[in-house]
Amino acid sequence: MNISSVIVIPGPDRAQSVVASLNALHCVEVAAVSPEGKIIALLETEDDRETIQLYEQISLMDGVMSASMVYHHKETEPEAEILLAA
Repeated sequence: MNISSVIVIPGPDRAQSVVASLNALHCVEVAAVSPEGKIIALLETEDDRETIQLYEQISLMDGVMSASMVYHHKETEPEAEILLAA
Protein backbone atom coordinates (compact mmCIF):
# COMPACT_ATOMS: atom_id res chain seq x y z
CA MET A 1 0.00 0.00 0.00
CA ASN A 2 1.23 3.49 -0.87
CA ILE A 3 0.23 6.63 0.99
CA SER A 4 1.03 9.97 -0.65
CA SER A 5 0.10 13.60 -0.40
CA VAL A 6 -0.12 16.05 -3.27
CA ILE A 7 -0.42 19.84 -3.23
CA VAL A 8 -2.68 20.89 -6.08
CA ILE A 9 -2.72 24.49 -7.34
CA PRO A 10 -5.90 25.19 -9.29
CA GLY A 11 -6.34 27.96 -11.82
CA PRO A 12 -8.07 31.19 -10.81
CA ASP A 13 -11.61 30.56 -9.54
CA ARG A 14 -11.25 26.80 -10.18
CA ALA A 15 -10.71 25.49 -6.63
CA GLN A 16 -14.29 24.26 -6.13
CA SER A 17 -14.43 22.42 -9.46
CA VAL A 18 -10.99 20.85 -8.90
CA VAL A 19 -12.00 19.73 -5.38
CA ALA A 20 -15.13 18.11 -6.85
CA SER A 21 -13.06 16.35 -9.52
CA LEU A 22 -10.55 15.14 -6.93
CA ASN A 23 -13.31 13.84 -4.66
CA ALA A 24 -14.72 11.86 -7.60
CA LEU A 25 -11.45 9.95 -8.00
CA HIS A 26 -11.07 6.54 -6.44
CA CYS A 27 -8.29 6.47 -3.80
CA VAL A 28 -8.21 10.28 -3.31
CA GLU A 29 -9.31 12.30 -0.30
CA VAL A 30 -9.19 16.10 -0.16
CA ALA A 31 -7.69 16.84 3.25
CA ALA A 32 -7.65 20.65 3.17
CA VAL A 33 -8.20 23.72 1.02
CA SER A 34 -6.45 26.97 1.93
CA PRO A 35 -8.17 30.37 1.66
CA GLU A 36 -5.98 30.98 -1.42
CA GLY A 37 -7.35 27.80 -3.02
CA LYS A 38 -4.35 25.48 -2.59
CA ILE A 39 -5.53 21.91 -2.13
CA ILE A 40 -3.93 19.09 -0.14
CA ALA A 41 -5.00 15.70 -1.47
CA LEU A 42 -4.22 12.33 0.09
CA LEU A 43 -3.71 9.30 -2.13
CA GLU A 44 -3.94 5.71 -0.90
CA THR A 45 -3.06 3.21 -3.61
CA GLU A 46 -2.12 -0.45 -3.91
CA ASP A 47 1.23 -0.03 -5.68
CA ASP A 48 3.70 2.40 -7.27
CA ARG A 49 2.13 2.09 -10.73
CA GLU A 50 -1.29 3.13 -9.45
CA THR A 51 0.26 6.05 -7.52
CA ILE A 52 2.03 7.32 -10.64
CA GLN A 53 -1.08 6.95 -12.81
CA LEU A 54 -3.22 8.80 -10.28
CA TYR A 55 -0.63 11.57 -9.86
CA GLU A 56 -0.45 12.01 -13.64
CA GLN A 57 -4.25 12.05 -13.86
CA ILE A 58 -4.40 14.81 -11.24
CA SER A 59 -1.66 16.80 -13.00
CA LEU A 60 -3.61 16.70 -16.28
CA MET A 61 -6.99 17.43 -14.70
CA ASP A 62 -8.96 20.35 -16.14
CA GLY A 63 -8.40 23.44 -13.99
CA VAL A 64 -5.14 22.24 -12.41
CA MET A 65 -2.17 24.54 -12.91
CA SER A 66 0.28 22.34 -10.99
CA ALA A 67 0.43 19.29 -8.76
CA SER A 68 3.40 18.44 -6.55
CA MET A 69 3.87 15.24 -4.61
CA VAL A 70 5.21 16.22 -1.19
CA TYR A 71 5.07 12.91 0.68
CA HIS A 72 5.18 9.24 -0.22
CA HIS A 73 5.30 6.20 2.04
CA LYS A 74 5.19 2.55 1.02
CA GLU A 75 3.88 -0.16 3.34
CA THR A 76 5.13 -3.51 2.10
CA GLU A 77 2.90 -5.85 4.09
CA PRO A 78 1.21 -4.07 7.01
CA GLU A 79 -0.55 -7.26 8.19
CA ALA A 80 2.77 -9.13 8.41
CA GLU A 81 4.34 -6.29 10.37
CA ILE A 82 1.45 -6.35 12.86
CA LEU A 83 1.82 -10.11 13.30
CA LEU A 84 5.57 -9.80 13.88
CA ALA A 85 5.03 -7.12 16.50
CA ALA A 86 2.59 -9.28 18.47
